This record gives sequence, C-alpha cells and structure tokens, in this order.
Amino acid sequence: MSRRGVPYRLIATDLDGTLLQSDDTVSDRTRAALAAAVEAGAAHIVVTGRSVPWTRPILEYLDYRGIAVCGQGAQVFHAGEQRLITSVTLDRDVAELALSKIEAEIGPLALAVSRDGLDGEVIAAPDYRKPGEGEETAHPLPYVAMNEPSDFWAAPLTKVYIQHARLGDDELAEVARRVAGDLVGVMMAGEGVVELLPLGLTKATGLALAADRLGVRATEAIAFGDMPNDTPMFEWAAYGVAMENAHSELKAVADAVTASHDADGIALVLERLLAG
Repeated sequence: MSRRGVPYRLIATDLDGTLLQSDDTVSDRTRAALAAAVEAGAAHIVVTGRSVPWTRPILEYLDYRGIAVCGQGAQVFHAGEQRLITSVTLDRDVAELALSKIEAEIGPLALAVSRDGLDGEVIAAPDYRKPGEGEETAHPLPYVAMNEPSDFWAAPLTKVYIQHARLGDDELAEVARRVAGDLVGVMMAGEGVVELLPLGLTKATGLALAADRLGVRATEAIAFGDMPNDTPMFEWAAYGVAMENAHSELKAVADAVTASHDADGIALVLERLLAG
C-alpha cells in the first residue's frame, strides 16, 4: 500500500477493545496511521455496538465528521450533520416475549434497555451490573435508574441488555439463542454485555448501508474488531483483523490477528499496508 493507491477503500473499526484503549483514549500513533490511510484515499467508518448517545462523545473527541454505524447496526449516524440516517427499533412486544422464554428456561434476568434516538437513554434495573462502573475512563457510560418495570417499555428501543446471576456471558448468549433466537438477534458485545436485537440486525447491516452511501463495495473493505458481535462485519468485509485481546470466537474467523488495542494493533496493520 502506498499513498498513491489504497487497496482498501474502507477501514471499518469497532470502538471498545479495538480503536479505543482501556482508558477510552486513542493513541497518537493510531490516530496518525488512520489519518495517513485517509489521506491515501481510504474512508474510515466507526462501527460500534454503542448507541448514538454513547458514541457521540467519542466521535467528538476524535473530531470525527463522517458516517458512524451505531447500536450494532441499528443506527447509521452522520456525525458532521448530527442526524440519524437510519434507525431500526426492537419490537417491544417481541422483546417481552423473548425475555419470558429465556427466564422460563434459566430464571430471572437483570435488564437494561437502550432507547432510540439521538438522545436515547440507557435505563438499567437496580440489579444490572454496569460494565466499566468504577473504572477510570475518559468517557464513562451514563445510565438512568429504572424506577418501575414499566419504564423499560415506555419508549421505542434499539436493544435490551441481559445478565444472569449464575451464567457467564457465553452460556447466557447460547441459551438466549436456543430458546429465543427465532424472535430476536442475540449478540455478545463485551464483558457482561449480552444484547437482544431486532432479528437479523448486525453490524454488517449498518456497515453495508454506510458503505453504499460512500460508493464502496465489501470487496474493498478491511475491518478491525474484538468481540463476537464483530463476526458479521468480518464476514462482510474482504479482510477481517482481530485484536490480540479479542474473544476466541472472533479470532477463529479472522483473516489475521494484530496486537492488542493497548499496543496500537490497528496502527501496526495500517503502517505495514502504507509501507507497501
């Protein structure tokens, strides 16, 4: 790869565990590598499980003005214009039915829900363990406490977060897919983060829409990620690169594995490509 021509016209990066370091910052080296790739003709698209309200502070920190894919593909957001291009919501009756089937199998779940829209809040039950709570990060995730169970269903949703007191993330996701996979999509997006989504929705859904707006094909895309929810993105793109800190399920389907998010894994790949 040289600055005269870029084999990948689109660089898709997950945020948490991929582009972002453990403290929610992006290193100067990774910023420089992305800037050089963009200067050479590639487009950079952020593709994240975070909903738009949780993504906007990161995009502002990055001075990102392009299209971002948020909410596991549910929301395609134009950062420069501060508007939603598309937004897919989860049918609340279907979500309640899926939850009832899962709880009939394994008992009570701890819940949180992500509301739709540019300012959609994440409402969490008292027993929901908030990932990252208490950690020192540049961009802590805001939650709103649930006052009554009806709060969950009072407004359109993009997703439902589920946790179980006994089952780990992999086991919980497996059970949810087995008993409710005909109703909702089930994704594991991080430690303590198992999500119920509109059926058929993935990061690849939103990324394909964003790429189409840019006139870029899947065969021209390279993707970086760290969790199983990045698998559809890897399947869509021509080349998928897992971080060293990635879940084993994603590493198994990746074309390559780079260094961790704390060791400039994205920059290492882009620098090699830029060097030809």
